[in-house]
Amino acid sequence: MTGFDVTLAQNFLIALLIGALVGIEREKHKNNNHPGSFAGVRTYILFAQLGAVSAWLSVFLQTPWLFIAALAAVSVIVLSSYYLENKTNAVALGLTSELSAITVCLLGGAVIFGFAEIAVSLAILTSAILAFREPLHGLVSKIGADDLYAGLKLLIASFIVLPLLPNEAVDPWQALNPYKLWLLVILISGLSLVGYIAVRFLGSVKGTMITALTGGLVSSTAMTLSFARSSKIETDSGAANRLAAGILVSWLVMFGRVLLIVTAVSVPLMQQLLWPLLGLAVLTAVFALVFFLAGHRLQAVSAADVPVKNPFSLWSAIQFALLFALVLLLVKLAEHYAPGQGLYWLAALAGLTDVDAISLSLADYAGRSQTVELAATAIGIAILSNSLVKTAMVWVVGTQTLALRMTAAMFALGLVGLLLFRVS
Repeated sequence: MTGFDVTLAQNFLIALLIGALVGIEREKHKNNNHPGSFAGVRTYILFAQLGAVSAWLSVFLQTPWLFIAALAAVSVIVLSSYYLENKTNAVALGLTSELSAITVCLLGGAVIFGFAEIAVSLAILTSAILAFREPLHGLVSKIGADDLYAGLKLLIASFIVLPLLPNEAVDPWQALNPYKLWLLVILISGLSLVGYIAVRFLGSVKGTMITALTGGLVSSTAMTLSFARSSKIETDSGAANRLAAGILVSWLVMFGRVLLIVTAVSVPLMQQLLWPLLGLAVLTAVFALVFFLAGHRLQAVSAADVPVKNPFSLWSAIQFALLFALVLLLVKLAEHYAPGQGLYWLAALAGLTDVDAISLSLADYAGRSQTVELAATAIGIAILSNSLVKTAMVWVVGTQTLALRMTAAMFALGLVGLLLFRVS
């Protein structure tokens, strides 16, 4: 005579709780919306128990057919109920309750087969999907055909095209990596899509600021490009000021990112850069606040009344990536054929594409050569060079109104930056 199997009893209890979890939600839905509809909490518990018992017997008798037969019986029962209910109901009903019943039976069996953790997670997810019916339907109603196509294009670019590209340099100067360049395309396109979603659901002001903060953590250059393109789509009165504030917020994040990178490699260099970067950050924050308040004041209509179009464009992102590749190639050519032009020229060239890489390189250089002041000035030049290029991007891609605002901010940042880094 075998002893009491605690683990088996625990698994049966988990299966019954899964049935109760889904059944409670379906019972409430039934009472509130369809009093005569299929199944309630007790029925769902029994379905979970049937799945668990049939799975246990299948394991005990070493045959899968008992569980398959039980699942088939549950399917026949729920589909027959669905047919009879729709036959007597003038309004066609969905299959949500019936499919959730089959799911509960499967999850009950999964617990006994040794997948209790996954089964519980899926049961919680199933209950959430059933409970959040109205929000999900509201979300779908807001998704247009263009939004759907944009999402599909981004998924294709990310999970089909990207893995096929070689993750190594393909040119003699080791400058062009197809994988990383296409990753940049995905990044720019993704940020545009994220910004659009944020504006749609949070409003133009909150959406723009949150996107700027999160996007700036990834790439202030990509964020600048994304907002510049949005300036030709968002046509409300406060758009240019709001987007200028967003761009400057992403630049603020860039200053903090550079400081963290340098700190990880060279604390003396961080101490040398702290006050100049803090000065630039304060000035950038002032401009961002001025533009933000101006945009908030000028926006005469609410974000809900302003037509917002999806700015997603793979081709625009590809064009930027090609430009980025050209600059990368020019930097590598300058390093290869004119290595004696000085650290400042190299920093200015490298800053045309990216600040993080040159900051990391110069921090390492400062640690090895003990030329902290020289490295700090070079990083300052790279930051100003990068900011200048991003302002030029706004002129090329964005509206003139936005470009003028960014030029004013860039001019002030350039003057103060040159002064601060010379003093340092």
